[in-house]
Amino acid sequence: MSEKDAILIVDDMEINRVLLAEGFGDKFDIFEASNGLQALEIINNNKNIIAVFLDLLMPEMNGIEVLREMNRNGKIVRIPVFIITASDSEKMLMDAYELGAVDIITKPFMMNFIRCRIGNVIELYKHRNDLANIVNEQVNRINNMNQSMVETLATLIEFRDCETGEHVKNIAGLTEVIMTAVSDMYPEHYLPKPEIDKIVNSAILHDVGKIAIPDGILNKPGRLTNEEFEIMKQHTVKGCEILNKIPNIMDEGIYTYSYDICRHHHERWDGRGYPDGLKGDEISIWAQVVAVADVYDALTSPRVYKAAFDHDKAVDMIFNGECGTFNPKILKAFKASIDKVKDKKSN
Repeated sequence: MSEKDAILIVDDMEINRVLLAEGFGDKFDIFEASNGLQALEIINNNKNIIAVFLDLLMPEMNGIEVLREMNRNGKIVRIPVFIITASDSEKMLMDAYELGAVDIITKPFMMNFIRCRIGNVIELYKHRNDLANIVNEQVNRINNMNQSMVETLATLIEFRDCETGEHVKNIAGLTEVIMTAVSDMYPEHYLPKPEIDKIVNSAILHDVGKIAIPDGILNKPGRLTNEEFEIMKQHTVKGCEILNKIPNIMDEGIYTYSYDICRHHHERWDGRGYPDGLKGDEISIWAQVVAVADVYDALTSPRVYKAAFDHDKAVDMIFNGECGTFNPKILKAFKASIDKVKDKKSN
């Protein structure tokens, strides 16, 4: 297939397709379709189409339906659509404009005039698409850098705490399940998937501050003394100090979520958590979700100081308040997604 830029001409009248093909065939490859279904198939299978001439009144699928589909699949943003029509229906023409058509070309055609109008718009779209590609490449590079940074910091935790390597992987999976359930169940806490993905990535760093905790406390096989526990509690603050040194090279959203989760994943609904003694909705919903995920994984995983509890026992302990008090909404979402929680843990 030629790499030459192409124009798609969609019209059920062959004479109109011939006239337009002759007018633009010297500069572009030409694709033709006699109805909307054929047009969409050609658009979907040919990436070098840079403009569409679209008739409105056609059999099988009309031009308005084609525009609606191009809106659904996002192609209307990249490909300019010029309406070619003899119709004088004001409503149909307004519908076409509202669906993203860039211009109306009436029949019969004035070819020289059309070539000038079309050429200017095509160049504008090409420049805009080139700019969008550059921006997307930069965004992808930044996202890849953020992900690498998160994974590197998580790996550092593994070196300091032999149990945490598996723990951070479990936390990511559990956070995704519970946060998605909360978002689905409570409109006031709805978050789009890209934001949930950022929260999941940020949750991996919830214990990054343990890097600063002495080995003798971090991996002590027995119960911590009151003094040792006070030092252990500082991992929330120490983690934020670490994150504070790198905000300019992290995605702002991931940095904000990471900082909040790192500091507040041990806060509790009744205000008896640490380090700030926050209570109720003073604690962000994502920090509350990570708190439940953290407790569940800690209960169901072996530690140097305890054996793992089974799933049912861990759930009972959480709901009975043996691990602190949690937001009833979070617990309801946790219960609603319990099968997925169990699957994530087993995998």
